[in-house]
Amino acid sequence: MSKIKLKRAARIILVGAPGVGKGTQAERLMNRFPQLSAVSSGDLLRDNVHNKTPLGLEAEGAMKAGNLVPDDMILRLILDALKAKRWVSTTSSIDDPTPATPSSSPSASFILDGFPRTSVQACKLDSIIPVNLVVSLITPVEIILGRIAGRWVHAPSGRVYNTTFNPPKVAGKDDLTGESLTKRADDDEETWRQRLKKFDETSEPLLEHYEKKGLLWTVKGNSSNEISPQLYTEFEDRFCNPEF
Repeated sequence: MSKIKLKRAARIILVGAPGVGKGTQAERLMNRFPQLSAVSSGDLLRDNVHNKTPLGLEAEGAMKAGNLVPDDMILRLILDALKAKRWVSTTSSIDDPTPATPSSSPSASFILDGFPRTSVQACKLDSIIPVNLVVSLITPVEIILGRIAGRWVHAPSGRVYNTTFNPPKVAGKDDLTGESLTKRADDDEETWRQRLKKFDETSEPLLEHYEKKGLLWTVKGNSSNEISPQLYTEFEDRFCNPEF
């Protein structure tokens, strides 16, 4: 795959139902546009907890108490990560009513992974860092359920196979160890229908929020291979074309 240079900073959010392939698309985008990187709220949280930073200790305390990590804490993690990369001013703060002014350099380009998930979180994110594209990935529910039905895992390593598009070399066996593959306990259709229903309920106001701001772009496809070329074209038009 050819590598393409961005002409301007791309600050992206991918929104899509569980199983739609957000991780696959993010990886492909970063391979095609090397200036892009991923900023994962989950990874930042785990790293801070592991390294026992002040924010990590605060987050760990919330989790041990059985509480969700507060949105403001996640925002502070994200802002600190952007400061560390010098993509926003080191004086920026979530308490400042003026959003941070992000670097316009193409090297300050990122895909935000795992946040925001709701319109309330999106409003909070607006207050610290403006994104410039929100991509809604849409694949029919029955296609997603079909992928889950064909998914098998090697539990010790976490390797994932799919009988439809990524089958093991020997049916039911891990390619590297030859050990038996298993189904995840929550990979049943009813559980996934509930997850998809919950996603629809929370994502509708989130997408409306970004549509009103003129940032929403929707792409549809039955597979990652159908969606990726559309994403590449849109990215090249928006961030590689000097006339956009």
